[in-house]
Amino acid sequence: MHELLSALPTLEEIIRWGGYTGLFAIIFAETGLLLGAFLPGDSLLITAGVFARAGDLNVVVLMSLLSVAAILGDSVGYWFGAKTGRPLFERPNSRFFKREHLLKTQEFYEKYGGFAIVLARFMPFARTFAPICAGIATMSYSQFLLYNVFGGLLWVCSMSLTGYYLAGLVPDIESKIHIVIGIVIFLSILPGIVHLLRARQKAPSNA
Repeated sequence: MHELLSALPTLEEIIRWGGYTGLFAIIFAETGLLLGAFLPGDSLLITAGVFARAGDLNVVVLMSLLSVAAILGDSVGYWFGAKTGRPLFERPNSRFFKREHLLKTQEFYEKYGGFAIVLARFMPFARTFAPICAGIATMSYSQFLLYNVFGGLLWVCSMSLTGYYLAGLVPDIESKIHIVIGIVIFLSILPGIVHLLRARQKAPSNA
C-alpha cells in the first residue's frame, strides 16, 4: 500500500504535468463523477493558487476555467441523480462508491435545502453527492443552477485566492504547502466531526 501511495503523483506534479487541462478534468470529475469523491479538490485549488502567484499559471484564467469545470460537474451530478433516482440508494458499496456518504449528504440536503449545494462545495464527499441528491429530490434545474453557479464561483475563487495570497505572505510557501493543505483538509472535515460528536452526545439520551 505504501508503495502504491508513493507512486501517485503529488499535487505539484499534477499541476506541472496536467496544466489547465488536468486541473479542469479533476475539478469536473470531483463534482460530476462518483469516483470524484476521492479527489483532492480543496488542496489542489490552493496549490494551483500558489503556482499562479509564482507565475506558472494565470490566476484569472485559472479561476475562470475551474469555475466552469465545477459548475459543469455539478450539473452532470444533478442530471445523474434525476435520471437514476432512488435506486441509487440501494447500490452496493464499491471502491469508488460508499452508500453512507450519499445517505449523510441526503440528510445534509434535507436540513439546508438548496443552500446545501453551496455549503457542500467546501465539504469532501458532500460536494460530490449534493448535486445528485438535488436531482433525486427533483429540485427544479433553474433553482439548482442558481445555487450551483454561486457555489462553484465561491469555492474555486476562495480556494485559489487563498493559495495565491498566502504565497505572497508566507516566504518559501512551496516548502510549507503540506502544512497549509493539512489545515485546509482539517477545516473541511471539521463540520463532519462536529456533527458526529453531537450525534454521539444525543445517543444516550435517546436510549
